[in-house]
Amino acid sequence: MPSVLTKTLWDSRRSLAGFAVGTALVGTMYAGFYPQVAGGAMGQAVEGFSPALREALNMEDIASAAGYLGSSVFGIIVPLIAVIYGIATGTRAIAGDEEAGYLDLLLAHPVGRTRLLLHRCAALAIGAAILAGLVLLAMLAVRTSAQLDTISIAQFAAQSVALALLATVFGTIATTIGAATGSRAAALAGSAAVGVLAYAANTFATQIGADRLRYLSPFHYYIGNEPLRNGFQWADLGILAAAVAVLVLIATTVFNRRDLTS
Repeated sequence: MPSVLTKTLWDSRRSLAGFAVGTALVGTMYAGFYPQVAGGAMGQAVEGFSPALREALNMEDIASAAGYLGSSVFGIIVPLIAVIYGIATGTRAIAGDEEAGYLDLLLAHPVGRTRLLLHRCAALAIGAAILAGLVLLAMLAVRTSAQLDTISIAQFAAQSVALALLATVFGTIATTIGAATGSRAAALAGSAAVGVLAYAANTFATQIGADRLRYLSPFHYYIGNEPLRNGFQWADLGILAAAVAVLVLIATTVFNRRDLTS
């Protein structure tokens, strides 16, 4: 029997390619707008925002390359698509096969539940790394023409690694819910709700006087310490990786204990 990991990657090759190429193209397009922003047109519009709104949207220094990319490209657009990829992939990992009636057939082969789940999570992580890697290559391709030279290659790489881990975190959240319930709808709704709450906590916690809530959000560890300015934030990356490990452990435990629906 072919490896579950390689088969999962092969079966998802079209969706992965679509997400990766689409994310890179959208990120590149918005990155290309930076010279116009640096020219002052958009900067003047942002000046009309309240200080609290500029802080919430990370637009306090939008005239700089790191400030612009951190507030728009890597602050909203790219992570949104990456998180959608992670949730969609995680939703299919266990619950999708179970609802389709394929899971029993797969487990009838010499493939244990633990091995199946670990291989599916590994495929999710590899897909997220491919998506983030393509975004990195796209950013480097337009780095000079879009006047983004003030951001080093290492700083772009640091943000891309954080992006891959962010997508993996939300993918494993969806996988865990799916492994616990066997329902794609529950996995999708649950992980999407967590995503919305996590983004809101990171964005608006300070404005409502609940700054500590930010530390519960994966988005804080993804971009809160500004990898585009400060490079690799190893503590933040470690927390995201630890979250993935804990979620995989929970998913494995509940999946092994649950009676599967047929």
